Amino acid sequence: MLSALSIRDIVLIRSLDIDFGTGLGVLSGETGAGKSILLDSLSLALGARGDGDLVRMGAQQGQVSAIFDVSADHSVFDLLEIQDLLGDGRGESIILRRTQNADGRTKAYVNDRPVSVATLKDVGRRLVEIHGQHEERAMVDASAHRELVDAFGGLFVEVQAVRDAHANWREAAKALDQLKARVEKAARDAEYLRSSVEELTALSPQEGEEEELAGRRQTMMAAEKIASDINEAYDVLNGQASPVPTLVGTMRKLERKADSAPGLLDGTIEAFGTALDALATAEGALEHALRLSEFDPKELENAEERLFALRAASRKYNVPVEGLAAHAQRLTQDLADLDAGEERLAEYEVKAKEARKALEEVAAALSEKRKLAGEELSSRVMAELPALKLNQASFFVEQSISVADISADGADTLEFFVQTNPGTRAGAMMKVASGGELSRFLLALKVALADRVSAPTLVFDEIDTGVGGAVADAIGARLAQLADHVQVLSVTHAPQVAARASAHFLISKGGDETVETKVRSIYEDERLEEVARMLSGAEITSEARAAAARLMSLGAQ
Repeated sequence: MLSALSIRDIVLIRSLDIDFGTGLGVLSGETGAGKSILLDSLSLALGARGDGDLVRMGAQQGQVSAIFDVSADHSVFDLLEIQDLLGDGRGESIILRRTQNADGRTKAYVNDRPVSVATLKDVGRRLVEIHGQHEERAMVDASAHRELVDAFGGLFVEVQAVRDAHANWREAAKALDQLKARVEKAARDAEYLRSSVEELTALSPQEGEEEELAGRRQTMMAAEKIASDINEAYDVLNGQASPVPTLVGTMRKLERKADSAPGLLDGTIEAFGTALDALATAEGALEHALRLSEFDPKELENAEERLFALRAASRKYNVPVEGLAAHAQRLTQDLADLDAGEERLAEYEVKAKEARKALEEVAAALSEKRKLAGEELSSRVMAELPALKLNQASFFVEQSISVADISADGADTLEFFVQTNPGTRAGAMMKVASGGELSRFLLALKVALADRVSAPTLVFDEIDTGVGGAVADAIGARLAQLADHVQVLSVTHAPQVAARASAHFLISKGGDETVETKVRSIYEDERLEEVARMLSGAEITSEARAAAARLMSLGAQ
């Protein structure tokens, strides 16, 4: 429910804070006191279009904040969670705030987080419904009527079944269309496909092959460059000009002479041995390098030819070399689609037809249940009309079904139709009903929907205009009945409505230097005086007070 409304610098309001409660709350006051300003302010906080003229004269900016207390299982918290606007969590107060600058710019906030006006409006419409004699404030959008009937009939499972079947049919139809397109394209390119598949099959490109070939080719080319240097070095150590035999012979001569001069040649002989060991190690390393650098020149030639063929195919098919294998698979599949196209098309057509048949079956079942729900809703609304002085009127749910145009919401178009008098043409409620009639039709509809479909807060803007006596009393009774289920706020001129309120707010306008609109709660005697004023006008008589007391006594029952 709307627990509090705070307004700053809007039109004639300088500063206003109102606390609301459950049940039926009425707002009354003399004509011109500023009742419309309150509704305009609330609408602004709910995402209505802003206007710089709303800012109080002399101020640069106006602001409206609306605080709501809603049960934790309300769907609005799902929306807030998706938008990351939960604040302190589910079940906590929701704060909608809107600032209006004098230059026309506005800013919107949900739980003190900046949002777009569209998001604010989406949240606001889940919390409050405003009904009155004006088109923009009434529940007259035909696109919403189907949802209302579904919610009234509890058709959530059936609606979801249609949506699932519609998604399955769309998927099957899309798969069929895609296969048809591939087969048709393959048929146009049949000769090209076959030659391409043959060429790529013979080429047999492998993923990663280009990189591997390029690396091996680089190694072989590098080895070719240094192989001659390795051979030359090896010949120095192991060829005819090798110094090793000479060094070995010299060391043997020194060893034979060593005994005749003890200790004199030991260091020299040891150095010769170390040198020969190092030369042997170098020779072994060179032999290993020769083995590593050995390659078949034919292998290098083959690698270069393979790289050339792969890169030529890459240019021809306009795909990277590493994508040739995947491209070959696609072309092969396209060719397979062509070769087996008729058989696969028949299979896909069967699937699509079966999915369509399943969709039509669940849509037909939903249409029938919508028909029954519409009839029950119509009966409930009709039962409310006589007391609202619409006893000659009729209300019904107009249902049209188009099997050819089944959407995710079904095959139905549902719209609320009325006939205001016998013999007149029935038509859409918004087009046929006058302002006063529309308000009463909407009230009857809300009473019928109250236990199944409603926002937490309903606001009725002078729906009792132009009626009095028993009709006004019937309106008050139905507003009180609605208030047993949801919070109801009513801007009213009817004492019969005001007498049934659980909370009464008096709107007045005054001020010494600057005119301001003010709102305050009234109780007991002051409330009696206000109801008496609504009955008698400017001069409140004892008879008016007595009548007001009777009305309030009846309203309290």
